[in-house]
Amino acid sequence: MRHWIRQHEIDSSQSEGLTTAEHEELRRLRREVRTLREEREILKKAAGPDAHETNGKR
Repeated sequence: MRHWIRQHEIDSSQSEGLTTAEHEELRRLRREVRTLREEREILKKAAGPDAHETNGKR
């Protein structure tokens, strides 16, 4: 109950903190980053040991 009251105060600009919308966006972005990292690892493994990572150096 205390959490809901605190979140309502934040959402209504009565207190400092992340709004509900900001929390939702943060969760979505973290999920997206996790997915992209997993996909990158899968692609690295699929490319095999002979593939070189491109990081601007040659």
